[in-house]
Amino acid sequence: MDQYQFTQTISKYSQHLFEHAIKFTRDEDDAKDLVQETLIKGMRFCKNFADGTNLKGWLYVIMKNTFINDFRKTARKKEVITTDDEISNAQLTKSAATNNANTTFAMEDISKAMASIKPEYSIPFQLYFEGYKYEEIAEQLDIPLGTVKTHIHQARHGLQKYLSMYRK
Repeated sequence: MDQYQFTQTISKYSQHLFEHAIKFTRDEDDAKDLVQETLIKGMRFCKNFADGTNLKGWLYVIMKNTFINDFRKTARKKEVITTDDEISNAQLTKSAATNNANTTFAMEDISKAMASIKPEYSIPFQLYFEGYKYEEIAEQLDIPLGTVKTHIHQARHGLQKYLSMYRK
């Protein structure tokens, strides 16, 4: 039997497969998807079907295995993504307020820390933080490359000391 004849033959079983798919999925749309997947796999693997055997049974096994595999995939996803804790609007508001307050204090501390650093250290550090490369900073400030690296290192060290309370 060629591909076209095989496709015509298996399409006759779609209603029967749908009835069984409803029993598996208990949802009409999911059942339609399962039947479609089954028929596609049946067409794709038609070379594996032995003529003279039960085609309806062969398709049913494909459908059952497809459903089981999909069920296992879904179960694995649910294990990874747990929804044990319900998140209420009140919890989100409290969390957002806490985060906003913490962020405000942290930004104030960072600003104070930057102000405490000597300008010759903070300017190269800010440029580096903005994404400039050491060479670009050296060229822009007209200072040696080694000096740029030293100033950035000193700025980091000063910030670490000033912001040590935020270390975990």
